[in-house]
Amino acid sequence: MSASPVWPLVLYGAAVITIVAAMIGLSALLGQRHFERSTGEPYESGVLSTGTARVRLSVKFYLVAMFFVIVDVEAVFLFAWAVAIHELGWVGFVEIVIFISVLLAALVYLWRLGALDWGPPGRQPIRSQEGE
Repeated sequence: MSASPVWPLVLYGAAVITIVAAMIGLSALLGQRHFERSTGEPYESGVLSTGTARVRLSVKFYLVAMFFVIVDVEAVFLFAWAVAIHELGWVGFVEIVIFISVLLAALVYLWRLGALDWGPPGRQPIRSQEGE
């Protein structure tokens, strides 16, 4: 039984910790300190914020965020399948077709449920009025 030497990994870890500690320590010692009133105020892209940070957002924003996370997870599975397509063969192809079918069924379900509608709730599409 031959054990691989662990000392290079330990040396690398110690070097990383030393460099990070040195960078944080030097920035704390040499960094500028500003104590003006505007130092603690938040801003984004150079624009001072107005109003409060406690803005009420619609639940639809959170739904879109959840859909985004779900689509990202699906993309990870599809990428892993694409990388291993030659080893998986036809069985892997059938499984990915089932996976995509379930995803499409879920999308149709969400669409019919109205979870993807962003328009005002009272507006209906204009229908042609034949026979009047």
